[in-house]
Formats: sequence, structure tokens, C-alpha cells
Amino acid sequence: MPKVFTSKSQKIGELGEDIACKYLTKHEYTISERNYTKKWGEIDIVAQKGQKIYFVEVKSQNQVGVTHETIRPEENMHPKKLQRLSRTIQTYVLEKTSGEVDWQFDLIVVLLNENKKTAHVRRIENIIL
Repeated sequence: MPKVFTSKSQKIGELGEDIACKYLTKHEYTISERNYTKKWGEIDIVAQKGQKIYFVEVKSQNQVGVTHETIRPEENMHPKKLQRLSRTIQTYVLEKTSGEVDWQFDLIVVLLNENKKTAHVRRIENIIL
């Protein structure tokens, strides 16, 4: 059963994930799974390109009304969050793959402008957990 997003921030997050999936698909990645969830964490997107699995966290922000004091979305990647992601990735690898697998963790930041209906995508690759 797909997740139902109700709050404005959840809807912005869902839109950001949709844009991130389109970005990855455009760059020849295959989306394997979205919102892989365990009680200790969630992986927004699991993608594959060649023999490598990419675990992708998506951080989205609506840029309308943003000031210079606003926190950048990637600054929400605190150590506790990274620890939960690491555990969730380990669980995914154990559950869904057989044996050794090459994988990478990336962050995609999606900056939205709802007024102009535009988005800017920035990818930070190979984050060490």
C-alpha cells in the first residue's frame, strides 16, 4: 500500500522524490524501490545502474519565501539520521540481495519554486555512512 502524504511538507517531500526519480531515470538509472521502510529508518529511493545499487536520500525545499537564514535541506543529514540510514541499508542488502553487492549512498537536494513551477536538482554522491 503506497504512503499517503497529507501535510504540506510531506507533499513537498513527495514532489521532490518524484523529481529525483525522473532525474535518475533520465541519467539511465532503474528505480527498484521507493520508500523502503523499517521501524528504524526509511530509504527514499533504491536505484540501480549496471551492477551497482544506489541508495538515495531526497531532501526537498520550497524556495518561495526563503531567506538567507534558512537552513539548507542537506544540513538535516545529522549523525543520528545517517546511523539510521546505514542500518536500513544493511537490512535492505541482507533482505533483497544475494551475497556481496556494490552499493553507494547519495543525497539528492531538490529546490522547488512552486510559483514558477521549476525545480533545481543537486546530487551529492558517495556519502560515507
